[in-house]
Amino acid sequence: MMNFIKNFRRDEDGAVTVDWVVLTAAVVGLAVAAYTSIETGASNLTANTSTFMDGRDPNL
Repeated sequence: MMNFIKNFRRDEDGAVTVDWVVLTAAVVGLAVAAYTSIETGASNLTANTSTFMDGRDPNL
């Protein structure tokens, strides 16, 4: 039983998987933050363009 515990403690095969999960979660978090920022900017630009266009007369 002690050999099993010592071998289990030295085994690092699962550590790479944990690293990839953490890295993937960080990339997804950054993508969500970027999407939110872009969406907010695009919505504001659309609203400003709409306001500008409402005040214009197309017949002039």
